[in-house]
Amino acid sequence: MGELVMSEADVSTVPTLSPPLWLLAELTYRCPLHCVFCYNPVDFAQHKDELGTDDWLRVLREGRAMGAVQCGFSGGEPLLRDDLEVLVAEARQLGYYTNLITSGVGLTEARAARLKVAGLDHIQLSFQDSTREINDLVTRTTTFGLKQEVAKIIESNGWPMVINVVIHRLNIEHIGRIIEMAADLGAEYLELANTQYYSWAHVNRDQLLPTREQLIRAEAETDRWRAKLGDKMRIFFVSPDYHEAKPKKCMNGWGNVFLTVTPDGTALPCHTARMLPGLTFPNVQEMNLKDIWFNSEGFNHYRGTGWMKEPCASCDDKEKDLGGCRCQAFLLANDPDAADPVCPKSPHHQIVQDIVAGADQRAASGGDASKPWGKEEDVFPLVFRGPKESLGLSSKS
Repeated sequence: MGELVMSEADVSTVPTLSPPLWLLAELTYRCPLHCVFCYNPVDFAQHKDELGTDDWLRVLREGRAMGAVQCGFSGGEPLLRDDLEVLVAEARQLGYYTNLITSGVGLTEARAARLKVAGLDHIQLSFQDSTREINDLVTRTTTFGLKQEVAKIIESNGWPMVINVVIHRLNIEHIGRIIEMAADLGAEYLELANTQYYSWAHVNRDQLLPTREQLIRAEAETDRWRAKLGDKMRIFFVSPDYHEAKPKKCMNGWGNVFLTVTPDGTALPCHTARMLPGLTFPNVQEMNLKDIWFNSEGFNHYRGTGWMKEPCASCDDKEKDLGGCRCQAFLLANDPDAADPVCPKSPHHQIVQDIVAGADQRAASGGDASKPWGKEEDVFPLVFRGPKESLGLSSKS
């Protein structure tokens, strides 16, 4: 084979690669919650294999050797892994800043003490609402009281109190009470993460998408609480893509900052990229992280701007948004190479406008905004995350 020669135009579309800053270790898809907006893949039940302890230790070492500085342990529920303390201790010894992303289920005082000894730096605790009713509805559990107790355990161990709440139509009207709850629990950081419609949230989009008016009120209420609390608690309000005027840069750039390793060892540039057709993502059991990051086709495919077609290719903003989200383009336009339909320049932008208009129309028809649409959920039934539901949805696709 002859030497590959690249033109100046080709070279200009390829970014200068740095190592990942964030390694996200999705330790398991097992989870005691059944959240209707879960970002785990809809077909997670078909991916039952999990890396063993030795494989995860090797992944941590390879990531740190590359230069990754932050390591997040997530799932599913990472506390279901009996070797979590071993992995945390190794990550700490390697020099990572370690973060546990958890529902809180399984974080007893004894488990917290072991994680503290292991050197865990940070815990992000999820709540689903400020009310027991909605918290337990969207998770199909009775965990609201437990989460309150877990927050106390986190605080008593001296970890920064970081609370994450996914925002959607069923809880957006409670946003003031959510902020007040977080402040009362002593949170230093509160992330109000508006639902992004991939995976299970995409399945339940008609039930979860708020109206534009609800979003405007929620942002105003958040600003009011920011002014009231001052430096006592930092509040991050993550806007939903469907209501944005412009697309966001996907994961701060495809294969630029984040490297995700799924429970079975598949390496991904973002946690939902597995759904994209025509791409093959390598497994850490077959390739080391350095080769995956720098040389694999899956990670290089959407780097830079050379892959773009119109209207992105000639757009003045292409370096700012890098075409938007590839998974969103696939889900809405059935083409992962297309411009993100959130963009007004996209030929598929009307799809997003129609979806948002549909939420406004359903709200205008009346009903309680904090309850599922329709009598006894017979119009747009919520689909709860679970193995049975996963297999059922997978068989239809």
